[in-house]
Amino acid sequence: MEQRGSVLLLGGAGQAGSDTAALLRRWYPELPLTIAGRNLARARRVADEVGGATAVTVDLARGDLGLPAGGQYTAVVATLWDSRLNGLRFAQDHGVPYASLSSGMIDIAPEVTAVAQRPAAAPVLMASHWAAGVITLTVLAWAERFDRVDTIRIGAILDENDAGGPAGLADLARWAEVTSAGYARRDGVFAWSGAAESRVELRSLDGTTVTGQTVPILDVTSLSLATGAPNVEFVFAVGGSAGSRRGDGPSVEIRVDLDGAGPTGDPLSVSRYMIHPHGQRPLTSLGLALGLERLLGLRGEAVPPGLYTPEALLEPAHVVERLADAGTLFVDA
Repeated sequence: MEQRGSVLLLGGAGQAGSDTAALLRRWYPELPLTIAGRNLARARRVADEVGGATAVTVDLARGDLGLPAGGQYTAVVATLWDSRLNGLRFAQDHGVPYASLSSGMIDIAPEVTAVAQRPAAAPVLMASHWAAGVITLTVLAWAERFDRVDTIRIGAILDENDAGGPAGLADLARWAEVTSAGYARRDGVFAWSGAAESRVELRSLDGTTVTGQTVPILDVTSLSLATGAPNVEFVFAVGGSAGSRRGDGPSVEIRVDLDGAGPTGDPLSVSRYMIHPHGQRPLTSLGLALGLERLLGLRGEAVPPGLYTPEALLEPAHVVERLADAGTLFVDA
């Protein structure tokens, strides 16, 4: 494998960054990695644990990211909110791929504008989906059985003790502060709804009920446009998980319900849970690692400049296979 530089992981010492680095090292032992963080000692610890990685301090308030002069990078991955978009601009200036997962649907306008202004500068993966897109790709894999998809309902239960590290908690707080409104596609129309109208009860696999609400998330738009389904919603809830109730630690559950018609025109439905006993971290890091693998051409051809979402780059069946390898369980509802 020939790489002309190192993969720069902004926030690489955090939960998403360190787990993504560990996955990439497992898949590609010779891939150069740079763990970038504000705390150099912490970044060094992660780099030592990953092996064969370097550590640097980073300042996202600076256009040059405060990086040492002369460094060469083959990709920039923002595993935390790139609020000033200096990470994106750095990648564009150097003509290397960029991936992000913390903008959320409500914060993507600056990213989209930056790519629209410089469409030929670099490939940009906008992966602010749940778990960096692996849920959307799984739903698309299951939707392949359908001739027509009418309704997609996703319900995710996040354990209250599994909201992530400081960066993940900050993302949740920022999104909650900006809006409490719901968002979904109804009868082909993308529409907002008030907080009260968007509340939905989610049932865990063990029968426990948790109150959630439809949320503005890119999975809704990705799945609506990829399948043509006129009704798509993503319900999110934070509460105790089945794993915690069993005493096994925080788990994560995502229920998927698909309704439509099969190849013969007869009604067809799929109701299935995706469960990971170790919570959302393995899913998010897997989604980010898969996206980066594709951006760099480590699987398939290298991606040309442009703006991409996970389903535009990744094969649904391959994602489901990787999820199973990572310990994800698929259980019929």
